[in-house]
Amino acid sequence: MEFISGENRKQSLLLPASIEDYIKADSTVRVIDAYINSLDLAGLGFAKYVPNETGRPMYDLKDMLKLYVYGYMNRIRSSRRLEDETKRNLEVLWLIRALSPDHKTIARFRHDNSGALKNVFRDFARLCVRLGLYGKELIGIDGSKFKAVNSTKRSFTEKQIQKRIQAITEKSEEYLAALDRNDEEETGVNSGKTAREINEIINNLKKCKEKYQGYAHILEQTKEKQISLTDPDSRLMYNNGKTEVCYNVQTATDAKNKLIVDFEVTNQGNDYNFVTPLAESALALFETETIAAVADRGYASIQDITAAMKSGVDAHIAGTDFDICLPAETEKETVISAHHNGRCVYISERNIALCPMGNVLYPSHHNEINGAVFRNTQACKQCACKCTKKKGYFYHHIRMRREDFSKEYNTEDLRIKQVRIKPDANIIKQRKNIAEHPFGTIKCAMDARHCLSKGIKNVGGEFALTFLAYNLKRAIKLIGCKTLVESMV
Repeated sequence: MEFISGENRKQSLLLPASIEDYIKADSTVRVIDAYINSLDLAGLGFAKYVPNETGRPMYDLKDMLKLYVYGYMNRIRSSRRLEDETKRNLEVLWLIRALSPDHKTIARFRHDNSGALKNVFRDFARLCVRLGLYGKELIGIDGSKFKAVNSTKRSFTEKQIQKRIQAITEKSEEYLAALDRNDEEETGVNSGKTAREINEIINNLKKCKEKYQGYAHILEQTKEKQISLTDPDSRLMYNNGKTEVCYNVQTATDAKNKLIVDFEVTNQGNDYNFVTPLAESALALFETETIAAVADRGYASIQDITAAMKSGVDAHIAGTDFDICLPAETEKETVISAHHNGRCVYISERNIALCPMGNVLYPSHHNEINGAVFRNTQACKQCACKCTKKKGYFYHHIRMRREDFSKEYNTEDLRIKQVRIKPDANIIKQRKNIAEHPFGTIKCAMDARHCLSKGIKNVGGEFALTFLAYNLKRAIKLIGCKTLVESMV
């Protein structure tokens, strides 16, 4: 018995097979094709969405977008690899009708339309809302670091720059001293180098010193703490047990089907103050007045939580357990979250004080000489206001006498309500399953572990494609290709 044999490669076919016959009816490329054909590129902010009147004809932006979405859904993010796929991949040949743009054209499309790509992500999120794929009740907020296109050797902190300037200065002084000894002894062998070689080394050190002084000047002008040379927007961050130059990508994920609601690319090293903007974006997308949000202890900023509560967000942040004051819902409400000229307000009925940022301070001890000490360690250590005295690392307190209390308020008319911030343990248990699911998928299953673009704007466009591809894959898995295509017609 012989092996199964294929077709003769040199055999001419009278009726060539159509590419359409090779694409299954439930193929994901049909979803990509139907969705992108339904888009209004002008309304989404794409550049050059109509063909030029003169010159060489341009590629249709919809074809370029189809190519990128397909690539990101199938672990192909490089423009050079996408160019190769246009020549050998039957699905890509069907999707963009046998077009084969070069890799520079492909890369330029992503670079020129980074803002519009995020609008496409949001457009598909609105489609998912109409299809009922979002639960609209609980979102998980989390962040992850992605390595930027910048080596740690080309990123410097202010302290590193000063150390290098000092080291170069000391080295230059050593060579100058060696040069003086050579001049005195009229010989060029004491230092192991000739006077000409030493002068050349000193000039090189001088140029190197001027370079680092230039970096220090840039930091002084921009008020930044570090500088990156290859990608100026990236920053040194602690990532996976080591320090790397990264971007911090923040996401809000719906609990029902782990679909991403919104995202933000930032170069901020910590997670403070992202709960409110991401939760407000979810409220706007879902068109609801309230929503619950869960996050880890890295988001435990009192000001952020207070702002989120005022926006209708029920924030559950791991590791938080403190009291805050909010204005009472009466006609005589007084906004106390503002900084009232650095003065504290004493509430005699409750024997508590309100700090200038509106946080509750509890009595710690009292003596006749120094007056009363009111303290809230948890609130003060996270507060952005520098109005407290510091003891050690975690201990802040405000020491005040009765005459130091603010006179601009009548405490009897001060209307406040005290709210206890304590997360629901059951919701906290769901956090990992909700918030960390997308990052695990895009890093492992979609091979998006690092950035390919430079600049925070371009990286934002890159992750818009990543999260759009992720949401598309999730939607196809949930309701199938046929239903999804029908919803776009």
